[in-house]
Amino acid sequence: MQDNCLLQMRGIEKNFPGVRALGGVDFTLRKGEIHALMGENGAGKSTLIKILTGVYQMDGGEISLEGNKVSIRSPQDAQMKGISTVYQEITLCPNLTVAENMYIGREDSAWVKHKEYEKRAGAILDSLGIPARSSQQLGDCSLAVQQMVAIARAVDMKCKVLILDEPTSSLDDKEVNMLFDLMKDLKSQGVGIIFVTHFLEQVYEVSDRITVLRNGELVGEYLTEELPQVELVAKMIGKELDELSALSESEDKDHEAGEVFYEAKNLSSSDALPFDFSIRKGEVNGFTGLLGSGRSESVRAIFGADKVSGGTIKIKGDPVKITKPIDAMKNGIGYLAEDRKRDGIIAELSVRENIILALQVMNGFFKPIRRSEAEAFADEYIKVLNIKTASRETPVGSLSGGNQQKVILARWLLTHPDYLILDEPTRGIDVGTKLEIQKLVLKLAEEGVSVTFISSEVEEMLRTCSRLIVMRDRHIVGELKGKDLNQAQVMKTIAGGES
Repeated sequence: MQDNCLLQMRGIEKNFPGVRALGGVDFTLRKGEIHALMGENGAGKSTLIKILTGVYQMDGGEISLEGNKVSIRSPQDAQMKGISTVYQEITLCPNLTVAENMYIGREDSAWVKHKEYEKRAGAILDSLGIPARSSQQLGDCSLAVQQMVAIARAVDMKCKVLILDEPTSSLDDKEVNMLFDLMKDLKSQGVGIIFVTHFLEQVYEVSDRITVLRNGELVGEYLTEELPQVELVAKMIGKELDELSALSESEDKDHEAGEVFYEAKNLSSSDALPFDFSIRKGEVNGFTGLLGSGRSESVRAIFGADKVSGGTIKIKGDPVKITKPIDAMKNGIGYLAEDRKRDGIIAELSVRENIILALQVMNGFFKPIRRSEAEAFADEYIKVLNIKTASRETPVGSLSGGNQQKVILARWLLTHPDYLILDEPTRGIDVGTKLEIQKLVLKLAEEGVSVTFISSEVEEMLRTCSRLIVMRDRHIVGELKGKDLNQAQVMKTIAGGES
């Protein structure tokens, strides 16, 4: 076992002002294994990875590679030592070719040898089974292929340790399988892979071992085959299994809804085909369908986020005109967008500034919210939503993904919406935060707020929604509720089994 050890991290400690990020964490990676690093957002996963890749310097502990103690001073130093990372957001250049991306920034990458590099890149792509040509522009490749090119670059740099940070969050099932095949190929070549993901099913499909962190502490290391999924969830969030069961059973998603709050007829936009839609006061409904089915485009039309091209809208029975987001906001509608980094947070601004943003827009920028009032709002929602941040003045970009999502939720809750649209509110966040958001949605509905909830995880929607609108090819193909609200019927409807 010791001869097979590739990486050892022992007693790793890291502190930030007011926050203990890691407290004596151990982590071991073996040659030729896929090791899942699991934990809630804020558990310490990202900090541990950043120490391993030289982004942060540890305050205590030691790191060994193949039995030799090492000091990692920078990301370049990590790469020189054979440690490479492929992030959820592609960090390559889409305007360059695949070959140029694989060799850019490398000492031997003089462009006079351009054809030589295309040939060399092509050989690596072929050897790894990556469906791309070395001469084609990277931006013309799918997101999955772009990630594979990033992996090919790491392989060509003779990486021993490959870190994959949420690599599947924006991929469809076919693309995920392509990525998994590549991971298994690299595993067979002796590469050690650290797999960071929030998709539990994928952990059990591809990983050999699991290490769980919680609140900056090591919970334990386990063989995947010996750790049932429900126990993994309990270890990640620190709750006993009966507590999780009680949580799920105690929430009532089928309480009686009130009168129709929002109703649209033949609503269409630049990206959404005409559709009819309504939601009652206190109802939780949702759009479901495969990636690209039109669910996000539909809710963007409801909020006026895309150019509305037709249709009529009524709120509480009265005709209204919603052609842009401010119209929706003034009519009591809030919208948490699918891509929180692009359309949600403003990373450089503080938690406080992000929380008050929507309310300030509604008030108008000539009526600024008083600093003391803004601080009180921020403190209130930091407490209510259990946002883990050093202070209200911390830049929101430095928070974990789950806590960033809570900040955006706080932003809309502060406007006291009558109707809240949540598009993928739990994507890329941990199990514990997912449960918190699910509870919050049901609590809002009980208080009379209408909620449209979209998630790629059908089971999550079934737990939360009392009615599902099923979409395929940008058309509504069915509506499910009551006894038909089950996964089999959802899949059947998506596949065209419902007339």
